[in-house]
Amino acid sequence: MCGAPVLLEPLTSQPLGESPEGFAQAIGATPAQLADLERYRDMLEDWNGRMNLVGPSAMATFWSRHALDSAQLVKLAPDALRWADLGTGAGLPGLVLAILLKGRAGASVHLIESLAKRCRFLSEVVSELGLPATVHNARAEDVKIEVEVVTARAVAALPKLLGFAEPCLKRGARGLFLKGQAAEAELAEARTAGWKLEASLIQSLSDPDGRIVDIRSAKRGR
Repeated sequence: MCGAPVLLEPLTSQPLGESPEGFAQAIGATPAQLADLERYRDMLEDWNGRMNLVGPSAMATFWSRHALDSAQLVKLAPDALRWADLGTGAGLPGLVLAILLKGRAGASVHLIESLAKRCRFLSEVVSELGLPATVHNARAEDVKIEVEVVTARAVAALPKLLGFAEPCLKRGARGLFLKGQAAEAELAEARTAGWKLEASLIQSLSDPDGRIVDIRSAKRGR
């Protein structure tokens, strides 16, 4: 739809605890996926002490806030196998997506990150867990790949983020961008900046103030 965004229903109304069990209940994760996520969490905590990959509160809310925030995207595009995560940073949501897609024929997640030190961490996790992921040490707008879904979390305001994602969107990718309570205002700003959008807002499963901007079509021009 090209008019005002629609706020869709959350994926679940049940309260979610800060635990692997709460995460598994919300997402339907398997024991093998939980084990990979636990290993990823351990590696993130270890590396975070050396290079500050995530904020100090991130580890305390890993399951309910960060893992769940990332994993809900798979619930929204369950048939998609080819993903790109722009400015993936510590691998949220990209590494979580790769863990959940592991073992599915044809699955691939492109982790795009401009900082080399973060790419070293990403590559270590991908190798350690045998994930279907490729690490690109590059700027998001410079990577031209064909994927089904392009995503990003805490990278830039939507008008700028759309520019980063444009190479993927022009090739037919759907955009699923994790945002906060300013998502509707950012959509309005993007349209004012000249983007013609078919978009909707989806209530986040992990944060009552969070929104997912679902972009089905994005074109420049007034």
